[in-house]
Amino acid sequence: MLEYRIDRRSGVATYLQIVQQTKQALRMGLLEPGDKLPTAREVVEATAINPNTVLKAYRELEREGLVEARRGLGTFVRATLGTAPAESPLRGELDAWARRARTAGLERDDVAALFTSVLKEHFEGDDV
Repeated sequence: MLEYRIDRRSGVATYLQIVQQTKQALRMGLLEPGDKLPTAREVVEATAINPNTVLKAYRELEREGLVEARRGLGTFVRATLGTAPAESPLRGELDAWARRARTAGLERDDVAALFTSVLKEHFEGDDV
């Protein structure tokens, strides 16, 4: 089951963090159509956030056609995103690179900035 990690210092709204993490799981193949998302109560218990925040995130995902709420049953994945499976060889290469970056003394924000700049170079015009 998907576990959300909320970074209260990120500056990103909590509901958007849930949306982004769900989309990432969809892109990585960790969630597939038919899978059930954690209930709002489960997310609240694990993260200590307001239940309305979880519901707002799930409504956004539903609006985008990615999930559907089934009354009394929960929220289920309707669609998937991307084709980058979690066990892709590219993931292994990226993992090794991130490990080298950390060993080299780079902070998380440094790595994110470096990665974002490379993405912009290679995906110019895309929403990065």
